[in-house]
Amino acid sequence: MKQVKLFYHYLITHFFKLCLLPSMAVLAIKASSLSPEDLHNLSLHFQNNPVSVTVFFALVVFGSTLYVTTRPRPVYLVDFSCYLPPSHLKLSVQQIIDQIRKISEADTSWFNPNDEWKVDFLKKILERSGLGDETHVPEALLCVPPRQTMAAAREETEQVIFGALDNLFENTKVNPREIGVLVVNSSTFNPTPSLSAMVVNKYKLRSNIKSYNLGGMGCSAGVIAIDLAKDLLRVYKNTYAVVVSTENITQNMYSGNNKSMLLSNCLFRVGGAAVLLSNKSGDRRSSKYKLVHVVRTHTGADDKSFRCVNQEQDESGKAGIFLSKDLPLVAGKTLKVNIASLSPLVLPMSEKLLFLVNFIAKKLFKAKIKNYIPDFKLAFEHFCIHAGGRALIDEFEKSMKLLPIDVEPSRMTLHRFGNTSSSSIWYELAYIEAKGRMKKGDRTWQIALGSGFKCNSSVWMALRNVEPSANNPWGDCIDKYPVKVDL
Repeated sequence: MKQVKLFYHYLITHFFKLCLLPSMAVLAIKASSLSPEDLHNLSLHFQNNPVSVTVFFALVVFGSTLYVTTRPRPVYLVDFSCYLPPSHLKLSVQQIIDQIRKISEADTSWFNPNDEWKVDFLKKILERSGLGDETHVPEALLCVPPRQTMAAAREETEQVIFGALDNLFENTKVNPREIGVLVVNSSTFNPTPSLSAMVVNKYKLRSNIKSYNLGGMGCSAGVIAIDLAKDLLRVYKNTYAVVVSTENITQNMYSGNNKSMLLSNCLFRVGGAAVLLSNKSGDRRSSKYKLVHVVRTHTGADDKSFRCVNQEQDESGKAGIFLSKDLPLVAGKTLKVNIASLSPLVLPMSEKLLFLVNFIAKKLFKAKIKNYIPDFKLAFEHFCIHAGGRALIDEFEKSMKLLPIDVEPSRMTLHRFGNTSSSSIWYELAYIEAKGRMKKGDRTWQIALGSGFKCNSSVWMALRNVEPSANNPWGDCIDKYPVKVDL
């Protein structure tokens, strides 16, 4: 105890000089070089000069106050809600094929008698997609012929967004007037007024709300929206932020003959999520998670990356989403960059050292060994991999050496809800909660890829043993899962 006191005495007398030192290493060297005689003299000095002790404690109080007032406030996830479409919008693979045939009989601009190959192609892709018989399609696409109008698209988006938000506000008991930040993301449907303005109007949000509408940012936009909300919550104190992630299917169903554009018809389905964030210290007890990290990667400077997922018109003028053959290569490249940025933030020291040894052996000693893949199961208990398709989940499982249970939330989300774009990672988190697997201290990695090309990650830590909220989208069927998916 006496040694500690003497060291503090040294800090006081040399405080202003030490503030100018380039590193704490210099401070340690100086402190360790004190002789017993120096320490004795310092002790006598401070016994005769009690003002120094007062100055020291004043500096401690000042420094502590400065730290508390300037440090970034934690961002808490109070709760989230995923939209569950009504049962009459649920179609099996065979019902989808039957609907396509009905449309072809009523509207030859979609399909004509010579387009039987197209039906066979869609059926083949659907059967191999990993989607099950309980995914949902928009009301407008059940009509014969389909209603691909602006009004029908608005109906779909309003049902999804309002359905998710109504449930969120009901579960959290938060008054919409308390919301200070609103971020809405929808990639391909961006009407005027914006979707964020639509939410402001519906819930009569206050006039000074900071509202943002993110468009054209693909399936990874949900993490981008979280990142934006996080930054805003660190500027505007003591408030709530709502993030709404969705996509619109009604106006984006492709009716042409380009196979690369027909693929999106087989994967995308109705879905959306609403997330309530808070920077209020009092909300820690009632919140489910704390945001730990957000890492964003954008490889759009490369032409292949930029064009691999593109909304365009085909030769006949029909619009759709074009998926390039370069997509798997681009996705893998962008994923590696994102993981390389995230790894130092989350991996334990043992994994970092093993990776370093492997790197040195390969680069300096030209050893013919495989690249070391860190064990990310040491950093995370749960994985929410964007349910973009079966191939994406398969490759992630293989390359990251994950177990079937690690990718189960992603596979089951793809099976039951299809690719719901930016909201899929929230259906996966809801699955984990419904299974009762989320324990206090558990870390969850949400990772999503999207057009641009982008790969974004968010890391959450559970603040308690998390129970599923009311109207969890898996609540009525969780006992049936996991189901076997033919690979």
